[in-house]
Amino acid sequence: MRAVHWLIYSLALMVGSNAFAEPLQLPPFKDKLFQYPGILETGFKGDFVKVKYDKFIDIHKRDVILEREVKRKYVSEKPRWSKNAMRLKVDNYLMKYFAVGNIKKPAKFIVVYVHGSGGSRFQGVNNWTFGGNFNRIQNLAIRNGGLYLSPDFSDYGNKGTNQIKQMILRHARTSPGAPVFVACGSKGGFICWRLTRDREILSKMGGMLLFGSTWDDDFYKSAAIKRRLPIYFGHGTWDTVLPWEKQFAFFKRIKKTVSNYPTKFSLFDTGTHGTPIRMTDWRLILNWMFKLRG
Repeated sequence: MRAVHWLIYSLALMVGSNAFAEPLQLPPFKDKLFQYPGILETGFKGDFVKVKYDKFIDIHKRDVILEREVKRKYVSEKPRWSKNAMRLKVDNYLMKYFAVGNIKKPAKFIVVYVHGSGGSRFQGVNNWTFGGNFNRIQNLAIRNGGLYLSPDFSDYGNKGTNQIKQMILRHARTSPGAPVFVACGSKGGFICWRLTRDREILSKMGGMLLFGSTWDDDFYKSAAIKRRLPIYFGHGTWDTVLPWEKQFAFFKRIKKTVSNYPTKFSLFDTGTHGTPIRMTDWRLILNWMFKLRG
């Protein structure tokens, strides 16, 4: 039965793709280690999946030091040779961030990670925490001509949002046409949703990923929903910070409001607040978003 669920989910990821186009697709990288361990349930024609998760397998057997250091086989240190410490002054704030990739050449795509409360620019480039999943996205970026950005910012309001905006524009200018995928963890979602209201940034966005994050009731009035911006939600059923039921209700409302809207929801069974960052299959979700671009 799980194999059937997985087949339905895989086929659903291809819906909306242009059979005659050749969209960018990220080739496998440590897929057996990072693919979802099992699909327990599907819904919304495969756009909703309940993912099997077990902390004794996905943390205790995966980490050398629980939640601090993953086993060596999950990590490739290739990104360390392409990690650039960057600065950008926005108004009176000196913004510091890491850019992983070749900053001297146009990127094929850009991925931005916006951390949540208590995080920093170092979180998004830590190779060893969150089961090595940040290491995987860095590798997927640099091995495929992409650029990965992990910034610090002053707050989660308008100032912080403008800082993220200016950083994106800085690199978008040197990579014209490259889709920008913004991934936000927890409270970082406030910045994600504000960016979708900014037409200048929205025109460059290829998709948005939310990990145990927030929702925006004004989204239904925004240009982003008219543009059909692809959105991925990842949430844990045991998240006590932001309950999954509210995020799922938001997801369902999008589905009800706009027919065949490109949004997906991965619910990690027994997962807590940080589980989506650890468990989300970056390659699976980004390739779905690339296919939608055709």
